Amino acid sequence: MARGDWQRVSRRRPCPVCERPDWCLYAGDESAPSAAICARVESDKLAGDQGAGWLHILRQDSPVWAPWKRTVHLAAKQLQPEAPASAETIAREAEAAVASTSPEALRCFAAGLGLSADSLHRLSVGYLKSRRAWSFPMRDARGRIVGVRLRYTKGKAAITGSRQALFLPDGLPRGGRLLIAEGPTDAAALLDLGFSCVGRPSCTGGTKRIVELAKRLQPVEVAIVADGDGPGQRGADRLAVALLAYVPVVRVVVPPPGVKDAREWKRAGATAADVHLAIQAATPKTLKIRVSSNHERASLVPGP
Repeated sequence: MARGDWQRVSRRRPCPVCERPDWCLYAGDESAPSAAICARVESDKLAGDQGAGWLHILRQDSPVWAPWKRTVHLAAKQLQPEAPASAETIAREAEAAVASTSPEALRCFAAGLGLSADSLHRLSVGYLKSRRAWSFPMRDARGRIVGVRLRYTKGKAAITGSRQALFLPDGLPRGGRLLIAEGPTDAAALLDLGFSCVGRPSCTGGTKRIVELAKRLQPVEVAIVADGDGPGQRGADRLAVALLAYVPVVRVVVPPPGVKDAREWKRAGATAADVHLAIQAATPKTLKIRVSSNHERASLVPGP
């Protein structure tokens, strides 16, 4: 299988793993892909040296099943075509983007997303002229920039060498309620509604960093606002399991039926009161012990 046999997903042919129309790749027939490199849903096979995504074998007759490392490495170059940048270089690019972006340009960009310039400013969003893309910095739990996600007129990517981390606004308070959304624009939508919110890099990513952030901020409650699809809700449940050891109350919230995510929810007219009522209506998560007799082991799973 050659590099050209991998196709980028689209709205017409979304990712067969995460069901989203961007970032990912698939191999094989369009109607029945044999494999996918998903940038959001993890597997035990990392694609590319810098972590372009994760390989998912969808059919056992897939030609990438046996020497998968070589074929996937070639495909990963489509997602990461440049040499990795250092953490210092990435941080400098993000800071330069903010410094060179006029307030008017940020307002126009925010309006096109249905967001406020203030929420994007809190997330240190700026325009990178050298890359002709908008820059969304990703930070560790202490606020240090470790990666940058790029948003082009069409499509998204990341500066090669970026680490998947958190979209962390300035001014997050200690204690209180903390919301966690998927991605920077969903986080910005909830910031616009007046909530303290952080964005995770994908529906399954950022768990360790979010736990570190919870230890630092010590919220009394966390509400995970999941996307309305299956991967989003499963990822939220797994994050809830990790947080229950550190946060007294953890809830998982999904937008109303027919609404994809938090930003779409806001654009549909949701108010802070609507989101607050949805959070209050969500039953706090607890941990249950599930014993598998076949494998003679126990695991923790989220319960209502």
